[in-house]
Amino acid sequence: MSRVWLVTGANSGFGRAITEAAVAAGDTVVATARRTGTLDDLVARHPDQVEPVRLDVTDTARIDTVVADVAARHGRIDVLVNNAGRTHVGALEETTDAELRSLFEVHVFGPAALTRAVLPHMRARRSGAIVQLSSMGGQMSFAGFAAYSATKFALEGMSEALADEVGPLGIKVLVVEPGAFRTGLFGGKSLSTEIEAYAETVGPTRRMAATVDGTQPGDPAKAAAAILTALAAERTPLRLPLGPDAVDAVTGHLDAVRAEIAAWEEVARDTDFDS
Repeated sequence: MSRVWLVTGANSGFGRAITEAAVAAGDTVVATARRTGTLDDLVARHPDQVEPVRLDVTDTARIDTVVADVAARHGRIDVLVNNAGRTHVGALEETTDAELRSLFEVHVFGPAALTRAVLPHMRARRSGAIVQLSSMGGQMSFAGFAAYSATKFALEGMSEALADEVGPLGIKVLVVEPGAFRTGLFGGKSLSTEIEAYAETVGPTRRMAATVDGTQPGDPAKAAAAILTALAAERTPLRLPLGPDAVDAVTGHLDAVRAEIAAWEEVARDTDFDS
């Protein structure tokens, strides 16, 4: 049986690649974007499989309406892909409340609202999958990505609990942690106002973000294929880092955390009340 996908940010990057992969598998994709005209070429090529829907994931009031309409027309939603996102560069001190809250609206509150909206339909059928597009920055971080990683850490923590909650109900959760892929993510980045004191630490990150777009080694089509493979597996992983850089960064970070805990284990354990 073909599946029904609901993909946010389907007009570019991973969203477009996942949409194309799902269509190639014979599935139907409800492809959302803030501007549906950016989906015209996909709809023209696959008029019976791609349905464009206007949705800004920060418009949580509209999310319930969109999900209810999709479920009514198709009878089900098999896969939700929370992909819509953007990046931001700035030291924590440089980042304003407005900048931080705006990023959380896109990466945390939007996915949370969409997840809540689709779960009753998935629970009723005791099947479904929720794909959360995180980043290797959802496992580790460095200077300049405080705000971005804060949102991805939050998304991953939420998703880990979600997986425990819905796994017994037949619903899968897959957190995808890409490295550097050619998605245009840095083309739409926002920047905090610079403070000179952070020139040496955040400066290299700013320069990387300004020059890397279009040269990233990762292929979004291969990422989409890996995601479909993981979803089809009998034991879908909770986390799937994608790209050699992501695998190396995440495993290196985990090794560093383990080493630091080992170095401080005696002090850390000796904190109970004396018996």
